[in-house]
Amino acid sequence: MPAATSTSGRLPRLSLMMGWWSLVSAMFYLYIAALVASIVGVRDALIGIVLTVVVYGVINKVLAGLAIDTGSTVEALSRVMFGRVGSLLATAVFAATALYYGIFEGSIIAVTFEAWTRESLGWSINVWYFIVVAYSTPLVFGGVRNWLDKLNGILLPLYIVGLAAAVVVAAVVGQPSGWTATGPAAPIAVSQGGPGWLLAFGIYMGVWILMMYTVDFARLGRPEDRRFHTTVTFGWVFYTCVFLVNGLIGIFLAHALREQVGTTVSEGGVAVALTQVMGFWAVLLVWISQTRINTANYYLASTNLEALGRHALRLRLPRVVWVLVGSLIMFVVMLTNVFSYILTALSWQGVLVTGWVAIALTHVALQRRKTTAVEADAETSALVSLPGVIAWVTASVVGLGLLEAGPAWSGTWGPILTAAVAAALYAGLQPLARRPATRASTASSRVPA
Repeated sequence: MPAATSTSGRLPRLSLMMGWWSLVSAMFYLYIAALVASIVGVRDALIGIVLTVVVYGVINKVLAGLAIDTGSTVEALSRVMFGRVGSLLATAVFAATALYYGIFEGSIIAVTFEAWTRESLGWSINVWYFIVVAYSTPLVFGGVRNWLDKLNGILLPLYIVGLAAAVVVAAVVGQPSGWTATGPAAPIAVSQGGPGWLLAFGIYMGVWILMMYTVDFARLGRPEDRRFHTTVTFGWVFYTCVFLVNGLIGIFLAHALREQVGTTVSEGGVAVALTQVMGFWAVLLVWISQTRINTANYYLASTNLEALGRHALRLRLPRVVWVLVGSLIMFVVMLTNVFSYILTALSWQGVLVTGWVAIALTHVALQRRKTTAVEADAETSALVSLPGVIAWVTASVVGLGLLEAGPAWSGTWGPILTAAVAAALYAGLQPLARRPATRASTASSRVPA
């Protein structure tokens, strides 16, 4: 359902790919696979990961294609689904999630540097938090177009070489034997959230924020590169590297270095364990991996803070200002005991994001059947769109209720039920929607960097 959209300012194929593929290198993907394997076993973890790759590939093929065709951002698409007022929540959730991931990934760098220099420098962890934020901030001043793609293009091969070296070192100095048998001996019962492969898939649904990330990056793609981007840049090729390749390496490293990692798998634990066996080279690997992904986190946090400030506060400030605002927020939050609550915050936001993605997919399916364009600008969007707001709020209440009640099966079925309720309600409540005159979006076709 392409809209009449300007393609000026779109990025060349490889520039956009390098900017987006900064996400490949997060230590988070090593950690989450190792954690899942410790819960459900390697076999079920890999089945769940493969299923995740397939589902992510299909969903992002749709959303990336939509963004390339229309130039729509998450904020613009949310205005259609939830109305001008309802879309503010989506923008706020997106901005907060990007900020939290920036805090989380930046904290890994700080923790690693603090552990490595503890005896030689003895600097407080807060000093390292400041250093991480200070050097990360100017990297995204110019947006994706200026040099962010070049930075990540240079760092990608270094990350690959460093990760390969980490595997070799872990195989030599660690205890790699039996790594494919990681996890519980007995299968997980259905009453406890089983089968294991479905529980693994449910855990990975908590990272559906990548669907929102996809929309805001894919809008920079050229229509002639649509097939490449929906398959390679944002499609199954990307998620095979992100989840499957990184996952296998993460499971192997956590097992081989289990004496250094400890009995409980954590992202910081994996990074610090690598420094114990690789020294400076592990520190360099962590810096490369986390700096690459944080360019995306800082960029998306700033663009969504800018959108939120423009529509909610009527502030039209340069994006550089919003980069600084986002960086300040990250640093202040880092000064608290960030690891004690950030996973809970991300779990809550994961519920909200899952509902948003389900509604977005349903919206695309309905619009295609009606052969209408995406109507994303403020003049053709309602103040409040009841189908979207009711569907999102209801699905979120269901998801958050299960999350807080904490039944054993909530990790598996909570995200799935959230998505199902959101999609069903949005489709069923469409008769409540106000039908504005069809007009192709012009506001959403502008593609700021």
